[in-house]
Amino acid sequence: MSRREAARLFGINRRTVEKMLMSSIPPGYRRDKEIRRPKLDDFIGIIDQILEADRLVPKTQRHTSKRVFERLRNEYDFTGGITIVKDYIFAARQRQREMFVPLSHPPGHAQADFGEALAVIGGVERKIHFSVMNLPHSDACFLKAYPAETTEAFCDAHVAAFAFFGGVPVSILYDNIRIAVARILGNGQRKRTRVFSELVSHYLFEDRFGRPGKGNDKGKVEGMVGYTRRNFMVPKPQFASFEDLNVHLADQCRKRMGDKLRGHKGTIGERFEADAGRLQPLPAVPYDACDKQSVRVSSLSLVRYRGNDYSVPTAFGHQEVLVRASCRKHVSDMTCMR
Repeated sequence: MSRREAARLFGINRRTVEKMLMSSIPPGYRRDKEIRRPKLDDFIGIIDQILEADRLVPKTQRHTSKRVFERLRNEYDFTGGITIVKDYIFAARQRQREMFVPLSHPPGHAQADFGEALAVIGGVERKIHFSVMNLPHSDACFLKAYPAETTEAFCDAHVAAFAFFGGVPVSILYDNIRIAVARILGNGQRKRTRVFSELVSHYLFEDRFGRPGKGNDKGKVEGMVGYTRRNFMVPKPQFASFEDLNVHLADQCRKRMGDKLRGHKGTIGERFEADAGRLQPLPAVPYDACDKQSVRVSSLSLVRYRGNDYSVPTAFGHQEVLVRASCRKHVSDMTCMR
């Protein structure tokens, strides 16, 4: 039928028929002119300046819409109402809000971080530091606790996690922890510490780092630190030694493999199969997870390591020795460097 006949049959204007023929779906209302606010337009620049300045002060001292209206009225002779000011500020603040892009997590990649908790070890309540490594694709995790967040603990946690997962992740995402990052260069690149360079070279994984101060870059492991603290360490764990505690934590990680998380069809263990297929094989020999430092023996047959003096055989007097500090043995080995 013709456009005229369609307009007559359906009881609508011919221009409406023209619009309908231009789109496969109703286009909705479309404004062809800019919104005019005669009473507000001359003050928009002032409002924008106030909102921009508010971004530099604490949230508790930022302008409310009512306070902005009062300043416009008292300082700039604004004659409009508060409603148009509130509507504009609401829209402006919506435009200022930070936007996020959902992250995808392909199999075989990991994130790592440290957390803290209270535990009773050998009858004494103390703070423990636990390392968490998480595979975001399957949500599989591994954690191990230590007396302190040290270089040897950092390396030992990697060795234990790789053994638990049965392979080495393609890449691991970290925050800018000093154990791994010596300094951040001007181009944003990270200069690794010597020990971390050894660890990466031994296992050949890609190291990645989040933006300073942006925990959401590695939100999966950040959330896992909180989850494991709430579920594995409440009430406070009580064990005779760190070895017994870590056996318990590893058992909890294995037990969690049977859980099915909301929004997923399979269990964590079933989804871990995709991760396992992408993991790199373990090297023939695990990395020697210890901190190595060169020191000189004093005339009193002592060496200083991390603020403490240790006695060594007098045969090493006045010589340079290599200190190897391991968190597994909780002792330091001395090797003469001739």
